[in-house]
Amino acid sequence: MRRYFRLLTQYFIQYCKVRLAYRGDMVVSVATTLVATVFGIGLVYLLFRRAPELAGWSFHEILFLYGFGLIPLALFNTVSVNLYHFGEAYIVEGKFDRVLLRPVHSLFQVMNEQFRLEALADVAVGLLVLAYAASKLEMNIGLREVALGGMAAVCGFTVYMGVFLALTTVSFWVEDRVGLIPPVYNMLSFGRYPLDIYNPFIRFLLSWVIPFGFAAFYPSAKLLGHSEYDWYFLMLPVVAAASLTGAILLWNRGVQNYASTGS
Repeated sequence: MRRYFRLLTQYFIQYCKVRLAYRGDMVVSVATTLVATVFGIGLVYLLFRRAPELAGWSFHEILFLYGFGLIPLALFNTVSVNLYHFGEAYIVEGKFDRVLLRPVHSLFQVMNEQFRLEALADVAVGLLVLAYAASKLEMNIGLREVALGGMAAVCGFTVYMGVFLALTTVSFWVEDRVGLIPPVYNMLSFGRYPLDIYNPFIRFLLSWVIPFGFAAFYPSAKLLGHSEYDWYFLMLPVVAAASLTGAILLWNRGVQNYASTGS
């Protein structure tokens, strides 16, 4: 673990040096990310101009949910760049051959060859939104709540990693440049609203098939004092660990199935 942590640090520092060599591009990327995030928050505001509450949830509660959801997603977006292009860049173009020649786990290399640094701006926005919403809701935020929130954010990041890594592994068996990630990624917006507003099938889908509800909704519900979701919150570490473990096992099986491009 110490070796991999040292390698991760070196990967990250070197990539930061490369990105910061083109500071104008970095500034534009951060600004674009922030505009997209602010636009999303604006949609929530416009929604509540027409209705004072949504399935019993107030504007500031959903704003809290939205802000919390930004944090694990931003952490995931920071390290998941190569998952989106894995099928095209690594399988179809044969780049994965080079990865297998190095004495480091293939998944570690793929995840850390590139970072999306501008996504970290959403962590700051998420924290600001959380602080604002918590103040409006007059929540008492102590060390316990901070610890629970931090643990839940890490678990949410792990859930996203498990889901999208599992989808990425399909490229080992089906050589497709687009892959399954884009359509499923579009479903992330469902997890930014209370699952109560969806029909039972969608709630089941977002809880036990593609568990985005555990990445944002259930942790937020716990922090907001909705005790009816306490059981789901207790299941959060289990779901996160199961998602990532299953995805890594699929990845290792896919590596064994990989037969290069033949060119």
